[in-house]
Amino acid sequence: MRIAVFAGDGIGPEVTGEAVRVLEKLGLEGLELVEGDVGGMAYRKHGHPLPSETLETARSADAILFGAVGDFSCDNLERHLRPEQAILGLRKELGLFANLRPARVFPGLEDLTTLRSEVASKIDLLIVRELNGDVYFGEKGIRTLPDGRRQGWDMMSYAEDEVRRIAHAGFTAAMGRSKKLCSVDKANVLETSQLWRDVVIEVSKEYPDVELSHMYVDNAAMQLVKNPGQFDVIVTGNLFGDILSDQASMCVGSIGLLASASLAEGTYGLYEPIHGSAPDIAGKGLANPMATILSAAMLLRHSLGLEEQAARIENAVAGALSAGVKGGDLGGSAGTREIGDAVLERL
Repeated sequence: MRIAVFAGDGIGPEVTGEAVRVLEKLGLEGLELVEGDVGGMAYRKHGHPLPSETLETARSADAILFGAVGDFSCDNLERHLRPEQAILGLRKELGLFANLRPARVFPGLEDLTTLRSEVASKIDLLIVRELNGDVYFGEKGIRTLPDGRRQGWDMMSYAEDEVRRIAHAGFTAAMGRSKKLCSVDKANVLETSQLWRDVVIEVSKEYPDVELSHMYVDNAAMQLVKNPGQFDVIVTGNLFGDILSDQASMCVGSIGLLASASLAEGTYGLYEPIHGSAPDIAGKGLANPMATILSAAMLLRHSLGLEEQAARIENAVAGALSAGVKGGDLGGSAGTREIGDAVLERL
């Protein structure tokens, strides 16, 4: 049971430190935690945001607990040397193709969202986003048309095997929840989306217990605000998933509570909070570690198959929130260590 811990930049070391304390408190037999350098701090030490030593550490582990990368002092570096290339490089090298981002409103925090409390209280969904394809990874460029105008272009495409594997990830996730899967596309306009829909329907035959529905992305964006409680699991492509997952985060009201997973085929995955490195509060003990602690719970569930221990962590976080232990992002005054202590007390 080997977990690589890549704390990274800014508040990364602070929030991962609290998540590590939680993992250690569980007393998991055979747990081994190994550290590695990523991001701006790795560039300063090794000359690259994802050193070969770190990549080897990742490959030898069962899963990765990731903090955050991002450092303003590196903004003028060549793009391939900037801190953010660490996470992009890990996705590519480790085949992390499925991004799982849960969105849930914890009881008592409904007032943090811009939605009505009776609407927000029903949010408990999971977005499964394909990470390795779509328009982000297609051919692209800027060309000059015959009449002299410049034109930017990007190619959107998915091969059927790419759709099939993310569809399986979506259906598998739905089987572990309420057995409802909504596939989001734009099949009325895009041929790429038509193939997406066709393949998802084919895969659905292997999961007869899951209720499958389809929704165009513009309607899905509207429904996330109007009636988010209707969703259990949403599966969608890279571009649409990027947008909808951020929208769902705002519907919940605080990124300080939102975890995520990026999974490869099998059980290997990288787990991280969705917030950034927040250099303005780094080192001040003000960061909310709950998103990272919840990411550790996802790691136990999806990569190690430890559902009971994952649920313990989630219940401990919910208990701390119910007791009024809140960071500054939630309108409270609790510091990083105080929040970690509150979660540990409830494990």
